[in-house]
Amino acid sequence: MERKSRVASLCRLHVAAVAAALAWTAQLSGARAPEATPQAAPTGTAATTTTSASDLKATVDAYCVTCHNQRLKTGGLTLDDVSLSDPGAHADVWEKVIRKVRGGMMPPPGVPRPPAPAQTALISFLETTLDRAALAAPNPGRPLAHRLNRSEYANAIRDLLDLHIDPSTMLPSDDSAGGFDNNADVLGVSPVLLESYLTAAERVAALALGDPKLPPVGEVFRVRQDASQDKHVEGMPIGTVGGQALDLTLPLDGEYQFEVRLFRTNLGTMRGLEYSHQLEIAVDGERVHLASFGGDKEIAASSENPTLTGNDVDGRFTARVPLKAGPRRITIAFIEKTHALNTRRLQNYVRSSADTIDFSGYPHIDQIIFTGPFNPTGPGDTPSRRRIFVCRPADTADEEPCATRILSTLGRRAYRGDFTPDDQRVLLDFFRRGRADGRTFESGIDLALRRLLASPKFAFRVERDPAGVAAGSAYALNDLELASRLSFFLWSSIPDDELLALAAKKTLHQPATLERQVRRMLGDPKAQALVDNFVGQWLQLRNLRNKQPNSHEFPDFDDNLRRALDTELELFFASIVREDRNVLDLMTADYTFINERLARHYGIANVYGSHFRRVTLADDTRKGLLGKGAILLVTSHAHRTSPVLRGKWVLENVLGTPPPPPPDVVPPFEEEAGAARPKSVRERMEQHRRNPACASCHRMIDPAGLALENFDATGAWRTRDGGTRGATVDASGQLVDGTRINGVVELRQALLREPPTFVRTLTERLLTYALGRGLIAADMPTVRTIVRDAEKDQYRFSAIVLGVVRSVPFQKRLKAPGSEPQVAASTLHPSR
Repeated sequence: MERKSRVASLCRLHVAAVAAALAWTAQLSGARAPEATPQAAPTGTAATTTTSASDLKATVDAYCVTCHNQRLKTGGLTLDDVSLSDPGAHADVWEKVIRKVRGGMMPPPGVPRPPAPAQTALISFLETTLDRAALAAPNPGRPLAHRLNRSEYANAIRDLLDLHIDPSTMLPSDDSAGGFDNNADVLGVSPVLLESYLTAAERVAALALGDPKLPPVGEVFRVRQDASQDKHVEGMPIGTVGGQALDLTLPLDGEYQFEVRLFRTNLGTMRGLEYSHQLEIAVDGERVHLASFGGDKEIAASSENPTLTGNDVDGRFTARVPLKAGPRRITIAFIEKTHALNTRRLQNYVRSSADTIDFSGYPHIDQIIFTGPFNPTGPGDTPSRRRIFVCRPADTADEEPCATRILSTLGRRAYRGDFTPDDQRVLLDFFRRGRADGRTFESGIDLALRRLLASPKFAFRVERDPAGVAAGSAYALNDLELASRLSFFLWSSIPDDELLALAAKKTLHQPATLERQVRRMLGDPKAQALVDNFVGQWLQLRNLRNKQPNSHEFPDFDDNLRRALDTELELFFASIVREDRNVLDLMTADYTFINERLARHYGIANVYGSHFRRVTLADDTRKGLLGKGAILLVTSHAHRTSPVLRGKWVLENVLGTPPPPPPDVVPPFEEEAGAARPKSVRERMEQHRRNPACASCHRMIDPAGLALENFDATGAWRTRDGGTRGATVDASGQLVDGTRINGVVELRQALLREPPTFVRTLTERLLTYALGRGLIAADMPTVRTIVRDAEKDQYRFSAIVLGVVRSVPFQKRLKAPGSEPQVAASTLHPSR
């Protein structure tokens, strides 16, 4: 009887878990990549030896098939035709079972749950069986040809030509899938996109070489209206307030013009002229223009000349100055001055409706127009020209040998080591065409460089099947392909010379060499790409720039705070990478990085200045990701918090159990305004959940989100919902696994009760990013292997990265039947 009771309990657990996993099954069924392979045979446990497939089959038949059968198809799932004797044949089903049961999401509330030993036995049996099946039949997947996305393109140009560009001005935005924009499945090609790459190649070549025929071009840079400009901005010159810094690459020595325009209200009036101010324009720290405005003289002039307009003031901020080509840091800001302003005037200037200048308030830069070059004198001596011209021809006869050296050096780097004599011949042909008709040596290099940058071997990463490999079998990537995968994973860029040299010697794949290179690359400044691209998308930081809290509800929020929140999280994750910390510190670390603006928002005393510094957190509520304002802001609405968005974020990014998508028709959420006693978000959520169509999902999503209700929509701490007249915040709840929590601290403790859960989630996201494709159920054995191995090294970040790099999906590829469609060699061949 005891055994039957245990089997029955296991069955109830199993059927509920499978039913709840349907959404994820559907999501993964459309993935392109096949099964991944763990690196070592999984270690069996006592549970796997005491629970047989027949025991579990009896459990399923007794408790699961009654609902999930061919007749009822509850949840669209049938189990009467799924065999437990060979789980590998139905890995997609059983992986969803593992995910939901591990996450405590199944069985659902109200259904009897099995004891912990029975749950462990089920999970252990399925994981061990699936892992062994994957080990016996390696299948690393077959990613599509990978087009460089915008970030990768800009980084590749930086490392190839020592030239910094803004790719958003040259290439259209990229689609994303699986949470990342480096997913090859959505990096498609269209005629418009090809034209953009051709145009980008021309512009990059002109910037890198300094084309003397470049006409003056104007760029407009806008300062966000919600940026406070009465405080020093980090990175700006000491002694200034407000303003903006521009990092530009000037193509030629010549004259460049600055035009600065101050902000105007909707009525066209300019603010901030009651007191005198000075605006400074500086280049690389050297002042090139200083203009005074405002104060008594401005008021007197306005009184004497009623037609005085803001344009007359703006005219003082226009200057044309000679500048050298190359990278330049340009700053435009107000000179900081004492707080002892003009005390002789005790009342503000009172303006009439006809005035076009509003003397109250503080001046605010609205836009900066930068135009040039005018009267160019030459390309100058820039980092990009030094990188390109590794030699100079002494005479005409020396030109082609020198061009060969230049183009072979660039081609080897640009084509990631796969630079053949045919490639060399093509580039030299373009050099000759550019040099013909009396043109210069540099014009020949210019056309050849454009051809190189437009080549599919630069713009695409294509891994070709070797000869002699049977269709459907796995093969190891060659060392050059491995170097490319490694560099685009950790740097989002092309391999450097050291990687290419090791790949050319065919020693990069050796385990000791590979580990040394991974550790070197993680310590390189270019590893910042992991923060910018991986973390920015995994934690949704890229959405932060578009978040605009309601100015009535949150009048103190400004762009300075928005930027501070972004910087805090970037520095926090970078510290985990740089210090090679346990990745669980992402959830528990008792430190963060703040400046004065962010410290004031968090209520942390004695922090002054715009620079960021590391501080120890005395408040447990701010520890780890759950206490970071950036996360709390991107998971809120403009006017209120959103327990649904926050709960969904926790399920996806911490537990790795994304909820099913909402139904097609969702009843509206009650929004109140002007009530004598506004209902709290919790009260309105409870009312929303009374609808049966909403209840099942919200029972899963809401508790984690409600536990974060002490943080308002901007991430500030609060005790009342809706201001001083609102209800006291109630952050209590019960997670789907039955755990009762109250507030963010108890939520964090509950989420980390099983530490490997978060590590698995991070590993899945990192593997998705590294492979450039979405994961499917067959990749889970690889994920489990990486997590098991990382545990031996205290879950250090480098251990997880090394696990990804050593994995079969990262180092191998599957040869498909028939011929593989390749990118035509002439796809991006420039015709001009």
